[in-house]
Amino acid sequence: MSVSRRSVLTTAAGAAVVCASPTPAVGAVGDRIPAPALRTLRAAADYAVEKIHTVAPSVTAFPVGTKFEKWVYSQNGGWVGGFWPGTLWMAWLHTEDDAFRSWALASAEKLAPRQYDTGTHDLGFLFYPSWVTAWRLTGDDAWRTGAVRAADSLIQRYNPRGRFIRAWGALTDPTNAGRVIIDTMMNLDLLAFASRQTGDAKYLDIAVEHTKTTQRVFPRPDGSTPHVFDFDPDSGAPIGPNTVQGYSPTSCWSRGQAWGLYGFTTMYRRTGNDEFLATARRLADFAVRALTPDHIPVWDYRAPQQPHDIKDASAGAITACGLLDLSAATGRRSYREVALRLLTALAETCLTRNSARAEAVVARCTRHRPNEDGIEISLPYADYYLLEGILRVLRPRDVDRAIDLSTV
Repeated sequence: MSVSRRSVLTTAAGAAVVCASPTPAVGAVGDRIPAPALRTLRAAADYAVEKIHTVAPSVTAFPVGTKFEKWVYSQNGGWVGGFWPGTLWMAWLHTEDDAFRSWALASAEKLAPRQYDTGTHDLGFLFYPSWVTAWRLTGDDAWRTGAVRAADSLIQRYNPRGRFIRAWGALTDPTNAGRVIIDTMMNLDLLAFASRQTGDAKYLDIAVEHTKTTQRVFPRPDGSTPHVFDFDPDSGAPIGPNTVQGYSPTSCWSRGQAWGLYGFTTMYRRTGNDEFLATARRLADFAVRALTPDHIPVWDYRAPQQPHDIKDASAGAITACGLLDLSAATGRRSYREVALRLLTALAETCLTRNSARAEAVVARCTRHRPNEDGIEISLPYADYYLLEGILRVLRPRDVDRAIDLSTV
């Protein structure tokens, strides 16, 4: 392992409400926002929180997607359970309406049994926007303790021979034991959080080793990525690229590319490793080149019918957040400009404004195209990342309070 204890931030003193970033990323690129874009983003945020406020009282579980424009729910949260409380926190930051705060806390509490779930890599998705954010905004140490427990569960999935975190399947199940997916890059910040809070480098060490493995085998020379890379779980030897949600092992699933862009930038911010930043830029540059003029990503950048293929607005929202992060990390305004165009396009063409029955904020999302599952629906992570992206522009210091935009 290459990360020393000196690189691990010490345990926060007191509530995260008063924690200061060692090197704030917010405001790093101080370009003024064009007035039309500013109006569009403010209107989109207002629409989002109004919609969420209307729907929230009837939400009793975790939204996973829509059917006929109404939320379909999971009782345990699946892999997306953190996004509903996370969305409520974003709404609270925008409005300071304590109803959102109460709903966010009640929803997050329902994830408590998942702290001990060793059967998934998605504990970062589950616990960072819900429990970590709850701790940062309330100072209640129970949320911090639970998030660290979730990190303890996540590191049990680490394969030291291949230096990767396996994506799917119970630890005792040999099926998929050597399968790594690009999405896992977004779960690593939970491990960085655990090292900062406990002073124990083991969590961040594993995150760094997984990032180095992903960096070695996923990016192609042009900066595109496959969804999956398989290893021999016993020897750790690489087998090769594959896919589940992309068109093929040689294609580039747009949401996966967004996960990678955002995840590598986050790992740069947590470690200061310039190679991680360079990889984030390679992935970002490919995604920017692949965007169609309407700035709504197709579901796979290399599917045969692109650029005239089915869209995935969720990939656009995640990409926008990653580009804003990358712009702050590099000082390059071009990334911020593309992010603003993405967010503006989503606000102008992908919101559910024209439907009185719609319960979500963002339409035109695609969950799993190869399975014909969730084509042109709404998805909870689209709503979450749209609000996160807009608030990164409108209220960056509030977003920093919630999710920590600092750089070591």
